[in-house]
Amino acid sequence: MNTRLGPKWRWILFTCLGILLFPSTSFAATTSPINSGDTAWILASSALVLLMTPGLAFFYGGLVRTKNVITTMLQVVSVMLVVSLQWVIVGYSLAFGPDVHHIIGNLSWFMMRGVGAAPDSDYAGTIPNMVFSIFQMMFAIITPALIVGGLAERVKFASFVVFIVLWATIIYDPLAHWVWGAGGWLHALGVLDFAGGTVVHISSGVAGLVAALYLGRRAEHGSGEIKAHNVPFVLLGTALLWFGWFGFNAGSALAANYLSAEAFLATNTATAAAAVGWMIAEKLRTGHVTLVGACAGAVAGLVAVTPAAGFVSAGWSIVLGLLGGAICYLASTFMKSKLGYDDALDAFGGHGIGGTWGALATGLFASTAINSAGANGLIHGNAHQVLLQLTGIVATWLFSGIGTFILLWVVDKLMGIRVTKEEEIMGLDLALHHESAYPETLTASELPKYFGASGQTFGHDS
Repeated sequence: MNTRLGPKWRWILFTCLGILLFPSTSFAATTSPINSGDTAWILASSALVLLMTPGLAFFYGGLVRTKNVITTMLQVVSVMLVVSLQWVIVGYSLAFGPDVHHIIGNLSWFMMRGVGAAPDSDYAGTIPNMVFSIFQMMFAIITPALIVGGLAERVKFASFVVFIVLWATIIYDPLAHWVWGAGGWLHALGVLDFAGGTVVHISSGVAGLVAALYLGRRAEHGSGEIKAHNVPFVLLGTALLWFGWFGFNAGSALAANYLSAEAFLATNTATAAAAVGWMIAEKLRTGHVTLVGACAGAVAGLVAVTPAAGFVSAGWSIVLGLLGGAICYLASTFMKSKLGYDDALDAFGGHGIGGTWGALATGLFASTAINSAGANGLIHGNAHQVLLQLTGIVATWLFSGIGTFILLWVVDKLMGIRVTKEEEIMGLDLALHHESAYPETLTASELPKYFGASGQTFGHDS
């Protein structure tokens, strides 16, 4: 008996097997609204935004002293590690999951359950929900990493990691839902935040200020010995941040379209203008300009344009940037000096103040001619938008400020949060991590200074 299948039956059998083995791809071309160009752009933007975090490590690492380079950069990197896990486990569900009383998402997407190939029309209708979650994860990573600037050179590493996990879960995730989540109360109110002026920069900047106030000044604060140790690191970090920020802002259009080009141009224009604004203010106040100042001004511009990038024209982004650079310079120098707080790397002056100005400026300069899904600002006849922006600013300040203080207090009571004075003076690289960025500088004559004449070593909290 001949049991061989004919060509027709073999074709039918292979087709059925294909449907059974590869159900997610079968007939995808005819049933899926996914746009491959948009998907590719958002995945590329996600990689760009992730690059900002090591860029921040270089930026902050260059600003601290030689004895605290490792601990500062490791703190930033550790945020990338733990928040990547937190986001997959619970963060995405809390931030963007189905709404609970306009405050937070529920746990329907716990461990990414149900987050797959199908787009979610509430957020991005032409890319898989999984791709959107990856993009948003990069925002969740960079935000708490920015807080490092406020508590640099004086915090225990283990305590810092615990604080970051709590902060990401209790502060960032609900706030992201308020502003960007479907059903979030600030989103429903009409507050505009294209890429994170409130969610990312005000929240982290205010948290940095609260951390600086809670921890108190560094032991050598005001001694004149606290200066940036590696200006080329600062420039490298700025370059990586600037490059990655195009994914941050232009990617927030969530499509490869004209709006992403508008956001790209506004981002670059405001950044350049802010660097110029900072340098002008620095020249007028000190009589000279510095490379660190130019870099800080550029970052201030990136921060300020973040909430506005997809709502304002390139022309108004120049005004936004120039004023933002000057405002952040005064906040990071004059205001900090007068008030006496030790915001080591100007997390508040750059991000808290820059984000506040950017969110307010969005209410001034936004135009529906740029983004029909947004709103007009004050200069286009809509004064009400300024009030909405102020509501978002105040809500973010209060929530992040009060919440950060409570979390710091809890971590401090449970495990202590500040290093000892001896460890701080020695430098946290050796005291906590037994590692040096510049081991060739550790000579025999310096060992007693770092380890004590009796040979005692520090580093019980590594």
